[in-house]
Amino acid sequence: MPRTIAHVDMDAFFAAVEVLDHPEYRGKPLIVGGPRGSRRGVVSTCSYEARRYGVRSAMPLSQAARLCPDALFVPGRMTRYAEVAEVVRRVFHEFTPLVEPVSIDEAFLDLTGAEHLHPSLPALGRAIKDRIAAATGGLTASVGIAPNKFLAKLGSELCKPDGLLVVTGENLDSLLLPLPVGRLWGVGPKTEAELNRYGIKTVADLRRTPVEWLVERFGKFGPELHQLAYGLDDRPVSSGGDPKSLGHEETFPTDLSDPRDLRRVLVSLAGQVGRRLRQHGFAARTVTLKFRYADFTTLTRSRTLSAPFDDDDTLLAEALKLWEKVEKKQAFRLLGLYASGLVPAQQLSLLPDRKRQVLAVMDELNTRFRREVVVKGRQLE
Repeated sequence: MPRTIAHVDMDAFFAAVEVLDHPEYRGKPLIVGGPRGSRRGVVSTCSYEARRYGVRSAMPLSQAARLCPDALFVPGRMTRYAEVAEVVRRVFHEFTPLVEPVSIDEAFLDLTGAEHLHPSLPALGRAIKDRIAAATGGLTASVGIAPNKFLAKLGSELCKPDGLLVVTGENLDSLLLPLPVGRLWGVGPKTEAELNRYGIKTVADLRRTPVEWLVERFGKFGPELHQLAYGLDDRPVSSGGDPKSLGHEETFPTDLSDPRDLRRVLVSLAGQVGRRLRQHGFAARTVTLKFRYADFTTLTRSRTLSAPFDDDDTLLAEALKLWEKVEKKQAFRLLGLYASGLVPAQQLSLLPDRKRQVLAVMDELNTRFRREVVVKGRQLE
């Protein structure tokens, strides 16, 4: 049965929320991520006015300041962005229960059947955009509608900002064939460079390439490349499923090498991850420590336990065991802690009542104030 799938991508979402809350920012180059003078921060997102100067997400803030010296720099407010994202998510569910979030500011919607409630697919897309604007106070989104996820996402990318593009059999080739192969789903810089080396630079070039040759050069990815060249993609919109992992990481303003400072970070991470596990009703079996050296080398270490857990003490104990095995060859730029192998928390053997009660009180207070207002003494050492 043919599908009708939309990809909805909020336009410069973090920057747009800042403009929504601060109308005086409207029409000005705005960069979200941190203070202008930061040597360590990166751009979370920026307004389209800033993008005209070449500013892009993940760019160092210092570079962004050189490119756009007149820009406004503001720190990110993830709590506020999450609030607005929840409003947008509720709008999506007004149109369909089949919603697959991709990130905080984009999602796939399976609208199969809903198209009959609107005069046309463009009318359906406009209805989604209008409802988002009304619910959020004026935020815009770019919407691609197509028979599959790949083409829907391509449509939203091609019509940004504040656009609407319906991809059909009639306009498919005119949109798809001229594109560089790097625009195809799953084609990263290395694969694109390899394809270019053989003279395959556009989707049209790829479509003319025998699938047998693609399999020989790219293995299992070969048939997928061949299908994408024709705009084929059979992946469904996945609306359910529990998260595979929960975690938190911290990038430091300056590189850390003091063992006491690094241990304090691990203690804080264990508390935050433990609280998230309990809030979501999960226990975990695997602890993963992520660390990034000053030279940007990023590695992970993992440990799996025989019994699931959701308490900070176990998280910290396992994180410290992993930390002992980490080579301290240089200072650290980032530490992260993740819990995976998630199972429903009721499968746990219960902790002593007193310990569980203390955790519950700490979780309630820290969640209410949206920061760590109550911590264990070890975090102050």
